[in-house]
Amino acid sequence: AACGSSDTEETYVIGVTQFVEHPSLDAAYEGFQKALEEAGLDVEYKYNTANGDNSANMSVAQTLVGDGVDLIFANSTPSAQAAKSATSDIPIVFTSVTDAVGAELVASMEAPGGNVTGTVDLHPDTIANTVAFLKDELGAKKVGTVYNTGEQNSIAQVEQIKAALEAEGIELVEAAVSTSADVKSATESLLGKVDSFYIITDNTVVSALEAVIDVANTNTLPLIVGEMDSVARGGLAAYGFEYYDIGYEAGQKAVEILANGKSAGEIPATFPANLKLVINKATAENVGLKIKDSWNAEVIE
Repeated sequence: AACGSSDTEETYVIGVTQFVEHPSLDAAYEGFQKALEEAGLDVEYKYNTANGDNSANMSVAQTLVGDGVDLIFANSTPSAQAAKSATSDIPIVFTSVTDAVGAELVASMEAPGGNVTGTVDLHPDTIANTVAFLKDELGAKKVGTVYNTGEQNSIAQVEQIKAALEAEGIELVEAAVSTSADVKSATESLLGKVDSFYIITDNTVVSALEAVIDVANTNTLPLIVGEMDSVARGGLAAYGFEYYDIGYEAGQKAVEILANGKSAGEIPATFPANLKLVINKATAENVGLKIKDSWNAEVIE
């Protein structure tokens, strides 16, 4: 329950659970905080990261519930799933979740139900646009991907990507990891088998993305990534959006719950807006890709 910092102002305690630290998730958390700050709410944050450990992830959620926080901000699919398992009473607002329905966080995007709502990080057009780019602009025939099979969000994406690629006659070659320490060797295992890479919004892999970038750049293979922050880090291109923005939108939902008394389950979960193609100029030059004006891409120098 919220405690009174004065006779007229309440201080809300928000428990934050983040699966791992990397630029996209960190930006989402910043956006979330900004929305509550702009709404004028007095908030105390209890921030926790599981450092990519699923057992620690569940422990974090249970601790926040035991602390009696007013709301849980769950930043990633594993974080949100753990939070939902830990409580059906405390409102949960998630972001950086790929498939909220498939992860059984909400009944539907329009009517979440229960105590959970939030913003997802997969625009409906992302995969279709990316597959078209791989085929039409890169001439891809065999695309390699690395992901953690323990992340439901990754499994959901890989299934969709595989189907979309196969429909275009392109093969998806997979390499699985359990921890960030496995990422470089898994990426190297794909050399000689693929002509390009497609790294999705897998928290484990993105936290060690520099290892993938190193392998891709050394072997002059195009590396398509799942979000804009990974382009800034050295990925070739992404159809993306700002994670700060989806975090901000999640924060607005938290305001509706805390300040306006709405039930989380009554607030629709939403997709990201403003999808755009972003390309890293230096990486494009490294792989010999000429950036076309017709792409209307945002170019990172």
